[in-house]
Amino acid sequence: MVNIIVFAVTCAAMILCVLFFPKLTVGKLHIATYWMVALLGAAVLLACGQTDVVALGRSLIADTAVNPLKILVLFLSMTILSVFLDELGFFRFLASVILRHSHGGQKRLFFSLYFTVSILTVFTSNDVIVLSFTPFICYFGKNAKIDPMPYLAAEFVGANTWSMALLIGNPTNIYLATAYGVDFISYLGVSILPTVAAGGVSLLALWLLFRKRLKAPILGRAKREIVGDKLCLGVGVFHLAVCTVLLAIGSYIGIEMWIVALCSAGSLFLFTLVISAFRRQKPRVLGGCLRRAPWQLVPFLLSMFVMTEALNMQGTTAEIGNFLGMDLAVLKYGALSFVASNLINNIPMSVFFSSMIGAAGAGEGAMYATVVGSNLGAFFTPIGALAGLMFSSILAEHEIKFGYLDFLRLGVTVALPALAAALGTLWGVLLI
Repeated sequence: MVNIIVFAVTCAAMILCVLFFPKLTVGKLHIATYWMVALLGAAVLLACGQTDVVALGRSLIADTAVNPLKILVLFLSMTILSVFLDELGFFRFLASVILRHSHGGQKRLFFSLYFTVSILTVFTSNDVIVLSFTPFICYFGKNAKIDPMPYLAAEFVGANTWSMALLIGNPTNIYLATAYGVDFISYLGVSILPTVAAGGVSLLALWLLFRKRLKAPILGRAKREIVGDKLCLGVGVFHLAVCTVLLAIGSYIGIEMWIVALCSAGSLFLFTLVISAFRRQKPRVLGGCLRRAPWQLVPFLLSMFVMTEALNMQGTTAEIGNFLGMDLAVLKYGALSFVASNLINNIPMSVFFSSMIGAAGAGEGAMYATVVGSNLGAFFTPIGALAGLMFSSILAEHEIKFGYLDFLRLGVTVALPALAAALGTLWGVLLI
């Protein structure tokens, strides 16, 4: 009972912090509070002796796919590969090209932005796209004298819908799929059709929601973005491409995904350091990568892992899983993971549901449904995902209001239809 109380209080406190006290300011340093709450909750459980510390330590270093340390290395390495390109201005350059070829029409601009974001998300991650494109859209909307809201919504929805397509698109995908030994290609074979279905429905819903706002002409022009360091850009694109290919074939040649990602990031750093040394310059791009990497995920994920393991050791996850049963697993786990993401955030939800699915023996169908809920739940409320928290923070810096009710409106009109389309398609795919 103590474990359940601590877990529930921790999750409630995280939500309150996100809504009312998202950052702690110490001088010029801004520290997110959500991971501090999670760390405190884990510390309380350990202090109260509510978990077997020895067993917990073994699970942290176990040579299994669900090892949280491996997942953290995989996610952070992939994020650094993508942030490296963003530091060079690659994503802003692509966005400016799309915007400059829209020929003055907001309708064409809207669809161009959605497809650009969606394609880039497939090969990078939703968090990187949100970090890269949100400031640019804010800037462009102001200078073009147009309402930025349709484009911000299109960016956020596109990034968090198409992130389902590949295993590397979202840390929740990585955690859930690796927990059940699903490799890169097998994951893609199941996820692609539900992603396409959700993407098509979400785009239609966005268009119906914002079509009247897109009739006004574009009065300004997009700023021409230039990538100055073409050598480093080539090195970055090459490493990301090679890493993606190796992730796809890694299971067939006996190389774990976290090793592929870590070696790719390490090689990128080495190449960049050599180039900087040859030029006699400081490696500023690498510094930017290290500063922008989501290090807060380390204490956050490890803390949620501790609390989830505590619930698992006490049999709580098994009891919930047995209560849900295996009937209609796609519908149950898809809907519940969608809701739970917006109560405790999609990363701790994935940790909790992973143990619950395993305890209940609900199978891969429940796992894929949870992946769907963890991605699409991101644009129902700002609590649904880390991307939502970053999105809200960036908009606040640009003095653009997009509050809880705005998220909820977007969620009801876009996320719910997309969820129904994805789960329905997933159910059909699993029957084949």
